[in-house]
Amino acid sequence: MLVHFPIGLVLIAAVAEVVAMTTGLLNWRAVAVANLRVGAVLAVGAAVAGWRLASSPGMEATSSLEWHRWLGTLAAVAVFGAALATAGADGQSPFGRWVYRTTLFWAAALVALTGHLGGLLVWGADFLRP
Repeated sequence: MLVHFPIGLVLIAAVAEVVAMTTGLLNWRAVAVANLRVGAVLAVGAAVAGWRLASSPGMEATSSLEWHRWLGTLAAVAVFGAALATAGADGQSPFGRWVYRTTLFWAAALVALTGHLGGLLVWGADFLRP
């Protein structure tokens, strides 16, 4: 749960922001901001846990693991930065909303990519095949 819950929160935040943008309903932005802020706190914990697990005895140091490790770190930093940018999400400044949305969508993309690499590490290259 420590790893997967923040992934879900960040991806839901991105979806909620898209709904807010397309419908104009600001309640969806509140959902996005709340999910993003909680996801940022948990993402830091997930990154720390991931580094500890990757450094534990018995873990084989592969290039895939290194990519996952560093992309996960970058994703956690991006999510935290996006959470900081939520201060400008509801303001009147178009630039503040642009910064918030840009950081949110880049963070969500990094989280999705990192999650996919994690799936490859755990389940192998054919994990999406039936």
